[in-house]
Amino acid sequence: MVSVSSQLANRTLLSGTATDDRHKLFYTSFLSFHISLCLNEKSIVAVFSHQFTVQFSRMDRSKVGELMVITGNSHPELADLIAKRLGIKVGAASIYHKTNRETMVDIADSVRGKDVYIIQTGTKDVNNNIMELLIMAYACKTSSARSIVGVIPYLPYSKQCKMRKRGCIVSKLVAKMMCRSGLNHLITMDLHQKEIQGFFDCPVDNLRASPFLLQYIQESIPDFRNAVIVARDPGSAKKATSYAERLRLGIAVIHGEQKEAESDMVDGRHSPPTLRSRTMDAARGMPVMTAKEKPPINVVGDVGGRIAIMVDDMIDDVRSFVAAAEVLKERGAYKIYVMATHGLLSSDAPRLIEDSPIDEVVVTNTIPHEIQKMQCHKIKTVDISVLLAEAIRRIHNKESMSYLFRNVTLED
Repeated sequence: MVSVSSQLANRTLLSGTATDDRHKLFYTSFLSFHISLCLNEKSIVAVFSHQFTVQFSRMDRSKVGELMVITGNSHPELADLIAKRLGIKVGAASIYHKTNRETMVDIADSVRGKDVYIIQTGTKDVNNNIMELLIMAYACKTSSARSIVGVIPYLPYSKQCKMRKRGCIVSKLVAKMMCRSGLNHLITMDLHQKEIQGFFDCPVDNLRASPFLLQYIQESIPDFRNAVIVARDPGSAKKATSYAERLRLGIAVIHGEQKEAESDMVDGRHSPPTLRSRTMDAARGMPVMTAKEKPPINVVGDVGGRIAIMVDDMIDDVRSFVAAAEVLKERGAYKIYVMATHGLLSSDAPRLIEDSPIDEVVVTNTIPHEIQKMQCHKIKTVDISVLLAEAIRRIHNKESMSYLFRNVTLED
């Protein structure tokens, strides 16, 4: 009788018939009572220890890894779109500045044991954006968050990733500060240089916006088969080639610069010393450096009677794009589009675009530019929140990220 009833209780408990916790507790007590009739005290302790271990392990699995999304002041609209796609609400966090301009962060919700995703991008107020991110990450770290992932669609200071004379590599400094503040993973999009990933001491997922821009070309540009992909300068020729190969289109490259290159600016190292000394004799016999002569701006490729689509990773100062568009118009292009992932659109960019031969400027919503869109009707936006939400979901569920990089070339 004892063995039959204990087997029945055990079978009921393990089969999942007892769906309520009170039922499980009842069947566990029922099982322990009958086992106590035929087992010694040591065996009873072992049975209860096993049952409690199972219950605690289930509880841990249900609580560990809870997802939480918080955002700074840089782009709350994008955070709302991502949270909506994930089916959650943005965590309660207050980020404000005191009268002395110090940044204050107050996270109202508990982050203990949770996977926290901080959504913060780079805007025109870049220094405040960085400080908000660092303070939020450190606040989560000191509040015992399980993991802290920075979702930074546009990484600030990414253009300063090379040594400039007596300057420094600022993007490496920013990367070190982010890692030290508590970030242990980073999600970004279309870095200015892919080598920036090596500056971080944590994993970096550099997503690509090219599939969204390619889809826009195919669906929103009529007669796109008559288009040619244009590289604004030889440096962006690889990206233009990647777009052209996937769209089965031709490519053109604009060669030559109108403005003075930064490398040509004279600093103290170009000035000879005023006093002669013995050490100057050591340079005798060295070849004379030939001055750089910039060729006049020219288009390599045929754009006559075709749609010209310029592609780049970001649009900040639009003067170079406007100058390129004027050359393309002179060469016979009847429509000119500019496409980029990050639309900084600094200074008087909307006015320059409005008065230029450019027909449309298409950028993603990695950076807020609603004010610029009200000033210029040529600016269009492509939503990439679904890509960031899917990246967050896959990282949270420990799934592979390779699906998000399918059909994406290294040149993107």
